[in-house]
This record gives sequence, structure tokens and C-alpha cells, in this order.
Amino acid sequence: MKTRKLGKSNLEISTVGLGCMGMSFSYGPPKDPKEMTALLHAGVERGITFFDTAEVYGPYINEELVGEALAPFRGKVVIATKFGFDLTGSDKRPGTAGLNSKPEHLKEAVEGSLKRLRVDVIDLLYQHRVDPNVPIEDVAGAVRELIQQGKVKHFGLSEAGAQTIRRAHAVQPVTALQSEYSLWWRRPEAEILPLLEELGIGFVPYSPLGKGFLTGKIDENAKFDSSDFRSTLPRFTPDALKANQALIDLLSSIANRKKATPAQIALAWLLAQKPWIVPIPGTTKLHRLDENIGAVAVELTKDDLREIEGAASRITVQGARYPEKLEQMTNR
Repeated sequence: MKTRKLGKSNLEISTVGLGCMGMSFSYGPPKDPKEMTALLHAGVERGITFFDTAEVYGPYINEELVGEALAPFRGKVVIATKFGFDLTGSDKRPGTAGLNSKPEHLKEAVEGSLKRLRVDVIDLLYQHRVDPNVPIEDVAGAVRELIQQGKVKHFGLSEAGAQTIRRAHAVQPVTALQSEYSLWWRRPEAEILPLLEELGIGFVPYSPLGKGFLTGKIDENAKFDSSDFRSTLPRFTPDALKANQALIDLLSSIANRKKATPAQIALAWLLAQKPWIVPIPGTTKLHRLDENIGAVAVELTKDDLREIEGAASRITVQGARYPEKLEQMTNR
């Protein structure tokens, strides 16, 4: 496994990470912890050193799973987690849970994450969503204090807008931004990627395979359980899935030529955009883990990238990526 550094930080991690959310949350009922522990161990054995979780995934049970499974590998892996939702007294989920990044709540959240992850220090701590009721300078200042206390190593933001990133970075250097980015969600290219390059901040794309769509295994006949949050997403209606199949056709044609899969081409495309981009595809299946890792070895030439760009520019992706309430939490 090759490695990359997140921006100008000294945080060096595997070129592809592993998003752990779906093991406990959002994509149907929680999976069997023993099976997921085996999968996490398989990831480490194959060279993955970057694992992503959050207190809201479950809530709490995903951090517990990751903490227990990765306990034997302390010092050899980097675990990122997130704060920012108000989970007190409920099992609220994003979209229904209110935001809360008040410094006192943030510090309480970190104490809980430290216990669940079974660590003395959090490698990378993201604000999960920007809280419009708390100045970002206060958030960054609180994280700076936690860094000074040795409880956190690196500060990150998720789905933050350009001005928020700049303001936070002025108080406490931001190591990474985690936001959605893939061939079917390219908004970060206009304003965010140039800013990250300017400031020396790494980029961690979540949903780099379009929540599974870019694998080519989902068509308009797909059925999603009510516990699968894709059942609520405009982009996963039958009409949208059918309209967006053109993107799969593009990936498939290049995959055939490269003796790869559509998912590997989608990930290789992301990796080719910038050397400080580290995608975190999630999976609950070993063969998918191996497929995603295999993307690191796929070489896309300048001609390949030009071809993808030209073809993709003629495809208009149909459907909003989130319901309006969730979309309002992004790019603040």
C-alpha cells in the first residue's frame, strides 16, 4: 500500500482509507460485530492505516466497534472521528439531531470518543457539520486547547464552506477537510480544492463511490430497505438512477480497457486529481475491500483523464444528493 500526506501536515496515511459508518449505521441494520472486526483486521493486514468513524454513527456503537477492533494496532493506525451533533438523551441521527459545537459540549464529546475508541489521543478530530450558532473561531479555539492538552493531534472540518475553512485555519491549522467528492458530486472543484491547495490542507472525500452507485451494481430496479438512508435520497429514485446510468457506462468502458472495475476507475480518478487527496470508501464485504485497495495500482494517463473529463462534462447528473434539510447543513 502506498501512502500520502494530508496537505502540509506530517500526517502520513494509506493512499486509501476505510470509512466505517456502514458497518453500524445508515446502510441497513448494524452488521455482525465479529464479521466487521474481521474486516477491519483484514484492512490493517492489507496496509490500510486510516479509519474513519464518528460519535453519531449508531450513535456511539461504530466508535466502540472500531475502538475494540483496532486496539491491537495502537500506534500503527490513524483513527479519525467527529463531533458536532447533539445526541444527549436520545438516539437521534443526522437530519433529526440538532447541531451542537459549543466548546463545553465539544470537550464532553471528545471525552466520550476517547473512551469508546480506547485511545489516549484522537489522531484526527473533525467538526462533523458547521454549527451556525457557534463562531468557528470558538470551535477551532476549543480544539486547539484539546491539542495543547494532548487529547487531540489534528483538527479537521467536514462539509465546511471556504470562508469557514479560512477562519478556522487562522485560529488552529486545519489538517484535513472531509466532504463528499466523486465523479457524480464535483462541487468542491470550483472553490474548495483551490483553497485547500493554497492553505496546505488535505482532502478526504467521503462517498467516493457515490454511496455505491459508481460501482455499477445499482440500477433503477434497486430496492432500498427503510433502514437504508439511500431510500430517502432524491438521487436514488428509480428515475434518477436510470438517468445517471450514463456515468456508469463511461466508467465501464474505461474499466474494460484497463482490466479494472468501474469502482476502481472512480477511485483512481479521485487519486489522480491531487496528491493530497485520500478517499475513504466504506464497505462491509472483504471482496469490495480488496477491489477498493486495487484502485491504488490503476494508472490513469493524461489521455485517460482527458477522456473522462470530456465525457463526464456531457453528462448532467440528475437528482439532488440530499433532501433539502440535510443539504442545508453543508457548505456553510
